Amino acid sequence: MTERLVLRPFTLADGPVVEALAGAREVADTTLAMPHPYPAGGGASWIATHADNWSHNGILALAVCDRRSEELLGAISLHTEDMHRHGEIGYWIGTKYWGNGYATEAARAMLGYAFTELGLHRVQARHFIRNPASGRVLQKLGMTLEGTHRDAYIRWEQFETVDVYAILESEWSADD
Repeated sequence: MTERLVLRPFTLADGPVVEALAGAREVADTTLAMPHPYPAGGGASWIATHADNWSHNGILALAVCDRRSEELLGAISLHTEDMHRHGEIGYWIGTKYWGNGYATEAARAMLGYAFTELGLHRVQARHFIRNPASGRVLQKLGMTLEGTHRDAYIRWEQFETVDVYAILESEWSADD
């Protein structure tokens, strides 16, 4: 929980809202694998994978919700690699909630969990360079730009260049 947000497990009832928010082309366009259009029933199918993904694959996906209204705003994930004590965060926020600092606030809470509860040493994140707003989120978290991976991924038949940011546990401060 943060000042304005609750990060909680998704429920199957969240499926239609996930489809509506994540299915917006502007949201899908900023992610590596989000389908567009989002298929009917796809939200619930994705949510149904979460428990197994966390227990077997080290992938935690949480709903980002308004603390007061409980409205679903987006999602945040952490993919951990226990052997090396590192993880990678990813997030998306519905377009009507952009520009309110929700991604930064949710990611700050996830970093706190990664370092204080899971004992990770390093957390990284990547973003398409054509999405500078996501890069600003990572900078606000105190992450360091470690490099640019040119034409590293293909999204909708176009090569995408990504910036890679990371932060170490010793650099992390929950007060930032």
